[in-house]
Amino acid sequence: MSDHDPITLEIIQNSLQAAADEMFAAMRKTAMSSIIYEVLDMGTGITDAQGRIASSGAGIPSFVGVLDKGVQALLRKFNKPGDINPGDVFITNDPYHGGVTHLNDLVIAMPVFVDGQLIAWTANIAHNSDVGGMAPGSLTGEATEIYQEGLRLPAVKMVEAGEPIQSVLDIITTNSRMPDFLLGDVWAAIASVRIGAKRLSELATKYGTDTFLAAMDSFMEFGRKTALAELKKLPKGTFELSEEQDDGRVYNVKVTITDEEFIVDLRDNPDQDKGPTNTSQDGTMICAQMVFKSLTDPDTPANDGSFRPLKVLTREGSVFHAKEPSAIGFYFETEVRVYDLIWRCLAPHVAERLPAGHFASICGTFIGGIHPDTGRQYTIIEPQIGGWGAWEGRDGNSCIFSGFHGETYNTPAEISEARNGLIVDRMELNTEPGGEGQFIGGRGLKLEYRIRTDNGFLTAGYTRARIKPWSLNGGEEGSGNYVEVIRKSGETEKYSFVSELAVNTDDVIRIVTSSGAGYGDPKRRDPAAVKQDLRAGLLTPERAAEIYGTSE
Repeated sequence: MSDHDPITLEIIQNSLQAAADEMFAAMRKTAMSSIIYEVLDMGTGITDAQGRIASSGAGIPSFVGVLDKGVQALLRKFNKPGDINPGDVFITNDPYHGGVTHLNDLVIAMPVFVDGQLIAWTANIAHNSDVGGMAPGSLTGEATEIYQEGLRLPAVKMVEAGEPIQSVLDIITTNSRMPDFLLGDVWAAIASVRIGAKRLSELATKYGTDTFLAAMDSFMEFGRKTALAELKKLPKGTFELSEEQDDGRVYNVKVTITDEEFIVDLRDNPDQDKGPTNTSQDGTMICAQMVFKSLTDPDTPANDGSFRPLKVLTREGSVFHAKEPSAIGFYFETEVRVYDLIWRCLAPHVAERLPAGHFASICGTFIGGIHPDTGRQYTIIEPQIGGWGAWEGRDGNSCIFSGFHGETYNTPAEISEARNGLIVDRMELNTEPGGEGQFIGGRGLKLEYRIRTDNGFLTAGYTRARIKPWSLNGGEEGSGNYVEVIRKSGETEKYSFVSELAVNTDDVIRIVTSSGAGYGDPKRRDPAAVKQDLRAGLLTPERAAEIYGTSE
């Protein structure tokens, strides 16, 4: 039997997937912060020696897409003999030096050696609670340059030959308002890449390094062929869309599909923002990669070959390709706009794969202050769940994360109350009007936090607030995302973007996420389904009469 027979190669590929998943489990079980161990705001993966993604682990798709780009930045910087050695661990968080996203997201990477040969890298990424900067939680809409957003780690070595470089760890923790949490999360990330490296070393030793490397190349070629085969099934041509945003700017996309290429042209877009709602070119690439993977081969793990037919065109200095030292903290709201822009552009042409618009925002919510019981700084970092759009024959899903954010979870009320200085008063479906149709959009979330101490803060960044989730074939648009602050006095304030807003004892922060959009003429909805919506409290009699022509 040949060393490179298909069965052996498949076993190795599945073992790579298992190793990436074990890395994820190790990090989840040892992390200090609930954003990591509860929300699972992280990702793991394995690249080959050149930094090409070989196996995607669990976690946020947009995070897994960062890892190959981070490793390639390390390889460009540490390019001399002796720069990279067994036992080394590297860290980067800077979007202009391989970090891709924003400074809160620490990318940890470890080279894997067998018999002195570099054969692969293990890597992970997670959102960390505070990395310094001008605001608690390291995120503020007031930032105008990246220097204000926290400590920049421009691809540096953190562990050398197995021994931690204490000065680097000291710099990282000294710049954080929550140093013990940050240090614990960093060590969880180190443990994760180490267990992955151990598994890969064992795998290559068992089957031979040549076979191990051949398996990675083989699966990348499989990814390329599969993507091309599925690309041939998509409609051909050039598709264009212009869409107004909440702030009045207009974003534009042009997608050209041929049998060999999928080209996303984003060059005709506004200049980069003076604030933190910009993204890097690599971040924009990840948005296109996620839509492309969804349209071609969504059921298998992603690897470098999966994306070889994809090309993304950007203009440096634009909101989708920011130049240093642009602030970039709220990159996620711009990236989800890119993702949704491509989705909306193609949805009418690929209706069997792309439903109507969903709430399409990370709805990043940051609440903090001094814990009234412990006296320690706490910071909640939460993406929010919302409604997904309907499509032909199917209502949308209620209360799941955006497509951009992937398979993550909301924090249980018990964890929020125990770890943070507040009380969860309410968590329920948002039943505001919106999303009606022959098939209805899923419901969003209504979540209320009551503050327990004075001198707290709220920072939030929501899009799809004014410009609502888009419908298909005559359905109703979604309801929109927003956050309210209900003061102890009873006064109510409504926001979509707000930074470091003061909140005090018995103030209530109410988070409201959008329903997904509807599909099809509401008058064609099955009357039995309308009655069920009424019984479930998802629809008022008045709204039923207005939209469906019945109140019973």
